[in-house]
Amino acid sequence: MIVGAQWGDEGKGKIVDLLAQGSDIVCRYQGGPNAGHTIVRDGETFKLHNVPSGILYEGKISVIGAGCVVDPALLVEEIDGLEGRGVSTEGLRLSGNAHLIMPWHVVSDSASERRLGRLQIGTTRRGIGPAYADKAARLGIRVQDILDPKILRQKFETALAEKNRLLDEPLEAGDLADRMEACAARLRPYMADTSLLVERALKEGRKVLLEGAQGTLLDLDHGTYPFVTSSNPIAGAACTGIGIGPTRIESVLGVAKAYVTRVGEGPFPTEIEGPDQERVRELGAEFGTTTGRERRCGWLDLVGLRFAARVNGMTSLALTKLDVLSAFGEIPVCVRYRLPDGSETDEFPEHQSDFHHARPVYEVLPGWQEPLAGSLPPAAQGYVEFVESALGLEVCMIGTGAEREQVVTPGGLAGIA
Repeated sequence: MIVGAQWGDEGKGKIVDLLAQGSDIVCRYQGGPNAGHTIVRDGETFKLHNVPSGILYEGKISVIGAGCVVDPALLVEEIDGLEGRGVSTEGLRLSGNAHLIMPWHVVSDSASERRLGRLQIGTTRRGIGPAYADKAARLGIRVQDILDPKILRQKFETALAEKNRLLDEPLEAGDLADRMEACAARLRPYMADTSLLVERALKEGRKVLLEGAQGTLLDLDHGTYPFVTSSNPIAGAACTGIGIGPTRIESVLGVAKAYVTRVGEGPFPTEIEGPDQERVRELGAEFGTTTGRERRCGWLDLVGLRFAARVNGMTSLALTKLDVLSAFGEIPVCVRYRLPDGSETDEFPEHQSDFHHARPVYEVLPGWQEPLAGSLPPAAQGYVEFVESALGLEVCMIGTGAEREQVVTPGGLAGIA
């Protein structure tokens, strides 16, 4: 499985796209259209939000699991957009147990952020949080519900009796049901028992790739709460999100940038001060796939990466966008945090207040200031080896550019798969 090791936007889409060629099934196990995976193939850019990255390979099965939340209108739009560009969606499978993002979730998400004022979390305002909240409260509407018009209308009437009191412009159950029935006609062919599908594939010895959205430090339980997403991106959530046992996961590949970015609010110890932040942002094209927002940029944080390796049980690491750092003569790397009491730690702080006030302790590594192509310059290789030594993990893939082919795999793809 593939998991983000930072605050999301690590380049997982490219890694999934690369490894999908050796897989039979690619599964998304959590998150919704707040996630965006950008893939560049043959000079053509694809931005995926609901659909797993494996969809770009003909003949592969791409699964949207039960742990995901789906905006049905946006999913239909994404499917139509892919087909309009000549990409077959015949292999797409959608769990009937996934929950739907409804119009009131989107309205509620935006209203909640406005009410928080300067305490805003910085959500994408796509309705993801309210949809997961209704799921936990057992008030959610699932994908399978849109197959039965009678049940769907009943659920809408029940939900809107409460939700309309909170909306400036009330919604009408019949109109909403008609719109959902149009989506149902389009999505019906893709619906499947995805848990059973994956289990049977594993029993047959087929290769399954599990794809997480967002990143470890945005995990609802283990991330930098409350500045987190509303689901669990960490490796353990793949079991519940797809419906397989934990013994089925054979390897966990963490994905991290050679630096760090963060979208939205929240503490960020290694955020770069001064003009170098804008320089990294421009060189790395650090703008959100889903929102277009500028990403905050920082130097690599080994404390956060060590934490991600632990909670995910990572077996190896992919380091992306190493080429962005080629512009710098010296490259700081955070090796420890200095806490408010003056002590230093190389482990992630247990208490939120300590993390909010943590200051990075840097070790400065030499830059290489030359393009990355083929084999790495000695200083770039030294940077990778420094990360491996600090984490006790092998870096098995190194991103050296935006194109799919711009990846160095020291042990070869066969060893990763």
